[in-house]
Amino acid sequence: MCIKRKADKKAGVFPIRKAGFPAVREKRGRNVKKILLAALNAKYIHSNLALRYLSKFQDNEKHHHIVTMEFTINQRVDFIAEEIFRQKPDVVLFSCYIWNVEELKEICPILKKILPDCVIGFGGPEVSYDSKDFLRQNPAVDLVMRGEGEQVFTELLDWFDGGGPKDLEEIRGLTFRQGERILSTPPQPPLDLALLPFPYAPDLSDMENQIIYYETSRGCPYQCGYCLSSVEQGVRFVPLEKALPDLQKFLDAKVRQVKFIDRTFNCKKSHAMAIWSYLHEHDNGITNFHFEITADLLDQETIDFLKRVRRGLFQFEIGVQTTNPRTMEAIRRNVDFEVLSERVRQIKAGENIHQHLDLIAGLPFEDYASFGRSFNDVYALAPEQLQLGFLKLLKGSMLHQKREEYGIITHDTAPYEVLETDALPFVDTLRLKYVEEMVETYYNSGRFLHSLEYLVPLFESPFAFYEALAEKWVAEKKHYISLSKFALCDFLWDFSMKKEETDAEELRERMRFDFMLHERPNRLPDCLKTEADYQWREKILSFYGSKEKMEKYLPHYAGGKKQAAGQTHLAVMNEKTAVLFDYGRKDLLGNAAVQILPIEVLEG
Repeated sequence: MCIKRKADKKAGVFPIRKAGFPAVREKRGRNVKKILLAALNAKYIHSNLALRYLSKFQDNEKHHHIVTMEFTINQRVDFIAEEIFRQKPDVVLFSCYIWNVEELKEICPILKKILPDCVIGFGGPEVSYDSKDFLRQNPAVDLVMRGEGEQVFTELLDWFDGGGPKDLEEIRGLTFRQGERILSTPPQPPLDLALLPFPYAPDLSDMENQIIYYETSRGCPYQCGYCLSSVEQGVRFVPLEKALPDLQKFLDAKVRQVKFIDRTFNCKKSHAMAIWSYLHEHDNGITNFHFEITADLLDQETIDFLKRVRRGLFQFEIGVQTTNPRTMEAIRRNVDFEVLSERVRQIKAGENIHQHLDLIAGLPFEDYASFGRSFNDVYALAPEQLQLGFLKLLKGSMLHQKREEYGIITHDTAPYEVLETDALPFVDTLRLKYVEEMVETYYNSGRFLHSLEYLVPLFESPFAFYEALAEKWVAEKKHYISLSKFALCDFLWDFSMKKEETDAEELRERMRFDFMLHERPNRLPDCLKTEADYQWREKILSFYGSKEKMEKYLPHYAGGKKQAAGQTHLAVMNEKTAVLFDYGRKDLLGNAAVQILPIEVLEG
């Protein structure tokens, strides 16, 4: 049922299509509407911070009837629509990003058919910068909340439930339909971040088996042309008197990891150091905190402090993106790579903080050869993770505005990933795709690091190694199938044996070590089997049968021989050394704790 009345425009009713706005508006003031906040996450372990902020802001969940639902993009569109239908909401509001917008655009027409009186709204960065065009192209969507959503959502709730402003035009940060027209109100002023609620349940019971996200600032001091943060002006911070008690809740709950979503966490030294110092002083010995930082901002005082923190307490993600000076100028990337490199090396020397360094392919003036040089520059810094990504041309960004100038051609649908540029034809983009796959499979997996330490120097450069590996991968059509861990070992072995300089015995021992480092092997790939596996078998069994040796080398296994044997693995390397892998004591990257034992331990 739709509303028709002369006072529509005066009262702020925003009719969609000719007949008018759905019947939710008619019920305003008569009962509380059921508001459903929904998100489609990339994976089950991810969580949506926006939904939690909206529902808890100014106690919205206490004053209104709010339900939150989180799905994943891997679930069927029909299934998601069915589950929303079961809730019978009056209003559905979706949290929208580049990774879920295409699925959401499929869901909304279904919802309009099965819930014709339901109002459908979107919010999030993917729809904030072209909200009018988005509504024109998606007739099943009724409104868009632009920018920061907490305040506009709260005022919209009041409007739906009969309170608050009389007219929708009074709610800032809103784009909505009114008859055949689409109207946009002025933007909301920047939110005072002191007003942000703690987004989770007090005991964090709502976050079991999910990644916990947190933020202590919004905005970014940089103007990088590929990023939406450059559109905002200035940086705002959550007051420390609010942030520190929030962080203590994570420490008290002994959660595994907290990921900060601050765009440049250390842009203000006093803020970053206050939080880092607090986490160091209140360290629970378990929780890991992940930060996105700019390394060239770190001074020597900060570096000296970071060297003292517990191994595994902090994890840094550092965006390099490119080392091509002309490219950096084009994207307004004001970073000194020489200073950044020195800081990364200093952190690396501390051996207590994992570093993830990022590169972006498809930036202006970065051709295939130039990207190879950027890759080699970053690889030389030996980060724990090297993320090779491809430009996503985000609406509202500077590069989106200059896409024709740089010949940037992307997919028409989200996430608008680059296909080619003036400098990088598609054939080279495709080559880089499989270089990326090799880096993910063999480097970032952490399963072949000791093998790569030996193999990569046999080639002209790190990029040349991964390029050659990718060429063989595609030539043998490995990109058609999913390979097991045994097949991945066999492929690397076959590839390496075609290199004349390869020492088979050296490589075999390194690959054996890598294979055993992550999980207790029930068997080894054929290429990694040695006579030692059979010669030492009885003596290894005797090791586990020795009470004295169990107490000396594995005292933490109270269950004795059976428990220790199930959680550890003992192998002989190079006929000279015994290596004891303890899988009950893995680090954040999944590596077993390792003890190097003299071979005499097995002889005795």
